[in-house]
Amino acid sequence: MQTGRVIKSTGKWYNVLLEDGNTVSCLIRGKIRLDGAKTTNPIAVGDEVELELLEKEEGGVIHSIHQRKNYLVRKSVNLSKRSHILAANIDRAYLIVTLVAPVTHLAFIDRFLVAAESFRIPVTLLFNKMDIYIEEHLPLVDEIAAIYQNIGYPCYKISALNKENIAFLREEISGNQVMISGHSGTGKSTLINALDPNLTIKTSEISTHHLQGQHTTTFAEMHPLKSGGFIIDTPGIKAFGIVDLDKEVISHYFPEMRERLNQCRFHNCLHINEPSCAVKDAVEKGDIAASRYTTYLDLMEDDEKENYRKDIFG
Repeated sequence: MQTGRVIKSTGKWYNVLLEDGNTVSCLIRGKIRLDGAKTTNPIAVGDEVELELLEKEEGGVIHSIHQRKNYLVRKSVNLSKRSHILAANIDRAYLIVTLVAPVTHLAFIDRFLVAAESFRIPVTLLFNKMDIYIEEHLPLVDEIAAIYQNIGYPCYKISALNKENIAFLREEISGNQVMISGHSGTGKSTLINALDPNLTIKTSEISTHHLQGQHTTTFAEMHPLKSGGFIIDTPGIKAFGIVDLDKEVISHYFPEMRERLNQCRFHNCLHINEPSCAVKDAVEKGDIAASRYTTYLDLMEDDEKENYRKDIFG
């Protein structure tokens, strides 16, 4: 048996980086597939696995997965499954945000952050394509960044295409296993190529019809860095559905709400209709961004719909 790290998943086959530096394509045993029945992918990029190399043919068989430090999941588009694991064992996630070509909506940012908070994954927001913004866009970038900086999320303005303001990233990712995510077209592949000149990940143009990115990453893939560490490149995400969060705890994953929970009159306050609610008071005073509170209400409504669906369909 050997230990390896999954660096690419194509659904059926998994590319595993061995400790000797070689990469081998592996299948998984049926038991692992059964154990992961609630997800579309029982093994994810970033997983450490135990595998057996096949003697008479190339490749190997994965027998088990090491315990994960964390992982990030989202609702799957496959209705027969509950969730899809984007990546595992993440030291930090970087979410690329663009105001144009394409637009990253605040609700998408919030949902991504809530999912990451639920698995204790630190997140940095990268406001990309600063080189193409007109002067009128700049105050809006500052306004949006301030929302998230004020609640503890580091925010940086960068230009991946021109390799501007990314020196700090090279230092941060060195020796770590990090994930870069965002909508298609926000510049994930361009940024990764800029961070390591040895990488030549395919990039594509923005669709002029919809101002959306063309998908260049079909499956999540992890790239070893020359400086040490790994970057996980995820497929472009159009929407981010939250999985398995009960409405009683959703507010715990909003840092600005979490710090006020003990100030509400009722210990089980849901921050919707209850009197003497510290969260609602903070929203009214502008201490909690109205956009963040709107996302919170939407997530609470999503939870109600999910519980109704479970009651009806089992």
